[in-house]
Amino acid sequence: MALPFFYKEDLVVSSTNVVLDESTSKHIVQVLRMQNGEQLQLTNGKGALFTVEITDNNRKKCTVKVIEKLKIKNSKLNISIGISLIKNATRFEWFLEKATEIGVSEIIPLICSRTEKNTFKLDRMKSILVSAMLQSKQCWLPVLQEPIRFNQVVKSAPHQQKFIAHCIDDTKRNLADLNNESLSSKIILIGPEGDFTMDEIEMALQSHYNAVTLGETRLRTETAGIVAASLLRLI
Repeated sequence: MALPFFYKEDLVVSSTNVVLDESTSKHIVQVLRMQNGEQLQLTNGKGALFTVEITDNNRKKCTVKVIEKLKIKNSKLNISIGISLIKNATRFEWFLEKATEIGVSEIIPLICSRTEKNTFKLDRMKSILVSAMLQSKQCWLPVLQEPIRFNQVVKSAPHQQKFIAHCIDDTKRNLADLNNESLSSKIILIGPEGDFTMDEIEMALQSHYNAVTLGETRLRTETAGIVAASLLRLI
């Protein structure tokens, strides 16, 4: 049976004994009813995977000793999704969860000309990423950026392959056909409910982004993000 799996952001490689925070301790002791001598696993979201044993099952400050330390290699694929904030926070949170499960490296919330919502609760969004990382048994947490304006991302992205997905009838190619497996660093931009403006699309094209389509149907913003992540990550 798989060991219970928890996140501790400040976990360091040199650790031999670790004191867990109150929330994690409460879950281990009161919810799972784990006892001294039982084992669990910890990650810091940066590749560390520790197997530890409970030495003091205090419900506020559970203490564990390190039994084994592993360093899990990150995927060679570095995939960034720049995606517009949307009005429905629940749908955006769903995207964050699924993108993490798929294995996206970086999520960049975009503020575009037609973005209707600019509020962003970073702590809540990060907690969703952590939960999805633990649920999918991963040791690398996606980087979640603060919301940033479209033009700043377009002009500064250092990726080897750059894509912009839009719905305007124009010359576009299928993302699956353009995805170059030999290049490991990729970014795709996904627009708001009203799509990118022509000026935004032109700005991206001038910055060497490829205009792509994600299929024959018109997708919601969060669905387009997941389709794009899947195509880039899995093909």
